[in-house]
Amino acid sequence: MKLIGKNILIEVIHEEVKTSSGLLLSTEDTSQFRYSKGKVIEPGTNVDVISKGDVIYYDKRQGYTMLIENDKFTVIQERDVVVVL
Repeated sequence: MKLIGKNILIEVIHEEVKTSSGLLLSTEDTSQFRYSKGKVIEPGTNVDVISKGDVIYYDKRQGYTMLIENDKFTVIQERDVVVVL
């Protein structure tokens, strides 16, 4: 599989979110956050800074989800990445 241009194929990382007091936030609460965490599966041919295997935060309102060989992935643009961990 080869991604073209500035596209990035990611796998969404679902994580539990705790407040500073130790309370777990529900899925409904965390769905209101604008940014989500993901692992880069494959960067596009014109992506320079982000590498395969990087963990990123991205704008979850952008991109689209697709099935590839029965696995669910999200495709975003490089400009939608906010943080590389």
